Amino acid sequence: MPQEITSKPSPTFASHFDLTGRTAVITGGAGLLGRQHAQAIASAGGVPVIVDLAAAQPARQARELARIWKVQAMGVVADITNAAQVKDLAGTVLKRFGQVDILINNAANNPKVEGGGKTPWSRLEDFPMAVWEADLAVGLTGAFLCSRELGSIMARQGRGVIINVASDLAIIAPDQRLYRRKGIARNRQPVKPVTYSVVKSGLLGLTRYLATYWADRGVRANAISPGGIYNGQSDEFVARLKKLIPMDRMARLTEYQAAMIFLCSDASSYMNGANLVIDGGRSCW
Repeated sequence: MPQEITSKPSPTFASHFDLTGRTAVITGGAGLLGRQHAQAIASAGGVPVIVDLAAAQPARQARELARIWKVQAMGVVADITNAAQVKDLAGTVLKRFGQVDILINNAANNPKVEGGGKTPWSRLEDFPMAVWEADLAVGLTGAFLCSRELGSIMARQGRGVIINVASDLAIIAPDQRLYRRKGIARNRQPVKPVTYSVVKSGLLGLTRYLATYWADRGVRANAISPGGIYNGQSDEFVARLKKLIPMDRMARLTEYQAAMIFLCSDASSYMNGANLVIDGGRSCW
């Protein structure tokens, strides 16, 4: 016999998504997707800490968030590939807010796909070591350093959430046909750089490691794998990509915000070591 329902659902179910008073450190927080994560945190009552390089003006972004959402916010200039600066970042957040509740490892280099010139550097055969090292430093070393410093604080607190921003290209290979250009020799066609796939795939491994490392200390770690966001790409590129997506469109800029709130909040309290794929169904084909 099925178990009888003896009580009504809790009327406070929506409160599981509430982030009021929780401090969320967002690396690359002044970038295209980072700003969306910060807005999502603020909209749920959280305290976004926007971490980025000086040129991105994270303090200005934080002031704007605070004005619009009427929450506390802070911008911090830091190079997350530098261990000393990451340690200082952790100290700055603790001094200001007394706790760290959420870390969103969002920062990444994403060099433009290029080709057709004398040196088609994005192709594997010609890929520069300097670019390889820089991309891995930001996307993987930066995520490791931030997780080490801020995750340790969460473990001492007995509570925390780490979110690694991966990609649909963490679970499928890039379709290089998307980037082909007419009139260019096959061996000089532009391609999606190898580092993007390596970094995003590596973040999934880091997620699983962190999910098991501090699970007994109340720290959860999950990843989100977004699909491509429409941001003024050429009509030709968009038309090609749409053919690979069952929903026949790219993502809108704001379509990952609710998922981020879910991952950061108590609504996902039993979710750990998972990868939330939101790609319009592309990885199904």
